[in-house]
Amino acid sequence: VQLQASGGGLVQAGGALQLSCAASGSILTVGDMAWYRQAPGKQRELVATITGGGSTNYVDSVKGRFAISRVNAKKAVYLQMNSLKPEDTAVYYCNAGIYTTWGSLRQYWGQGTLVTVSS
Repeated sequence: VQLQASGGGLVQAGGALQLSCAASGSILTVGDMAWYRQAPGKQRELVATITGGGSTNYVDSVKGRFAISRVNAKKAVYLQMNSLKPEDTAVYYCNAGIYTTWGSLRQYWGQGTLVTVSS
């Protein structure tokens, strides 16, 4: 089982990016999914979460600017980031709780994708 993230890059302040993350492997079902980020010299922080039923939560600093969504049939989660600010610069990681076909439940992480916002 693995999570593959993509979509990072360099963007000017005020711009937008969309991150994508898809799960693959011996998956029975995917539970809650989330995006985290880690800025240089800082701890990893939770940015947004989405349940299997589509309920979402966001850290205060991104409310109204970011939107998390998922397509269950694709086992994928997305993060639409608008009105980006330099302080959004970080490596973004996707995370998912995955039930495998061999009966285990654990958290999996994507490899991280770098988002750089220039001022």
